[in-house]
Amino acid sequence: MKFSVFTASTPEWTPAEAVAHLANQGWDGVEWRITDQDDAPQPGFWAGNRATFPLTGLEDHLETIAALSSQAGLALSAIGGYARCYDHDNVERMLAATAVLGADRVRVTMPMLGTGDYRDLFDGARRDLAWVSERAAHHGVTALIELHHRTIVASASAAIRLVDGLDPAHVGVIHDLGNLVIEGQEDPLAGFQLLGPYLAHVHVKNVAWRQTGRKPDGTAIWAEQWATLRDGQADVEAYFTALAQHGYDGWVTVEDFSTVLPLAERTRDNLAYLRDIAARTA
Repeated sequence: MKFSVFTASTPEWTPAEAVAHLANQGWDGVEWRITDQDDAPQPGFWAGNRATFPLTGLEDHLETIAALSSQAGLALSAIGGYARCYDHDNVERMLAATAVLGADRVRVTMPMLGTGDYRDLFDGARRDLAWVSERAAHHGVTALIELHHRTIVASASAAIRLVDGLDPAHVGVIHDLGNLVIEGQEDPLAGFQLLGPYLAHVHVKNVAWRQTGRKPDGTAIWAEQWATLRDGQADVEAYFTALAQHGYDGWVTVEDFSTVLPLAERTRDNLAYLRDIAARTA
């Protein structure tokens, strides 16, 4: 099993600082965030993230991405793209860039809930993914679909309906422990077995539901909040036990959006924690 960090979760570091810290801490790889983002007065996960490369002009940054990663001794676990499956022009660019980088896999995002009738969104995404699969095969890479709350694929059950029949060599699924706490929770081993050859990648983070107030009638209001790997509601050790039972030995990418610990301490502790769990559950 190999461990990497998604740079969405390292907003304070520049790309050079990110690879230096991760290599020094002993990580195996890095998963670069690539998207056009808003500026922010302070670095944040989703805006002003210093460890993000822009989608606009991406091709001009590929040499830098490759050099930074390889010189630090970090493999590219995947590319963290944000192009929607129906945005064919940018999906094509991301697939081509992934091939140039030798990263093998790139995330392609799914429609959000509330942007249309679910049935229409699902049928449209299925048609788009048939096209994505063909283009991914052309480039010799795999497009990844992430199990993500508030999208049309919040669960493994939804994902297998979407990808079933497509070539698993070129369309795969990212199983995400933390996202499933928010929406889509299923028994992990059952989810892995359901996905079968489509289980291509794993993301790990953690989440806790906390009461944030009450409505005028006294009904409790709950909201999800990012938590450290040790403090969230997802049982990380049980998750790795299920991965071992299923025989998964691929990449595990951490995207910790908690802020209790300073960034360098957070990434260092996450690696030590996960390696200990992986050794105990193997």
